[in-house]
Amino acid sequence: MTSTSASPGLARFNALEEHAAYAALHEACASATWVKRLQAARPYATADDLFTASDAAMAELTTADLEEAMAGHPPIGRPKEGDPTSAREQAGMAGAAEDLKADMLELNLAYQDRFGHVFLICATGRTGEQMRDAVKERIGNSPEQEREIVRTELGKINRIRLARLVEED
Repeated sequence: MTSTSASPGLARFNALEEHAAYAALHEACASATWVKRLQAARPYATADDLFTASDAAMAELTTADLEEAMAGHPPIGRPKEGDPTSAREQAGMAGAAEDLKADMLELNLAYQDRFGHVFLICATGRTGEQMRDAVKERIGNSPEQEREIVRTELGKINRIRLARLVEED
């Protein structure tokens, strides 16, 4: 999703008062550091400029910042109740068979025991089977490898959420 000029949604975002912009960005990513960096760079000329700023801020997050960002994400297969964003993003698990849901719960718990945080993946457009296979593959990673994969996945999620933020009228 790229844009070469300011959309009405981007103009609206640029015009938000500080507290409203903070809240909108925090909904996209729970890292206060990421939010403050994106907020400080407003106004954005294009959505691409916003995405570039997001990627740059994500690359600079510390381990503690990443943990804060991950804390805003529910486990795969258990979206936050009443949260249309997590439900939409995890739609691939919504209609999954009960045995797949049970496998995912068990894998989520094993992953969390190993790494100390939820299994994080950009779930948008992925099937339940793809998410299960990804956690099985990633559980063998070192903590350092996994932290960088999580950083990449968070960046993808943030771009999708920012696109929705600035493209909605």
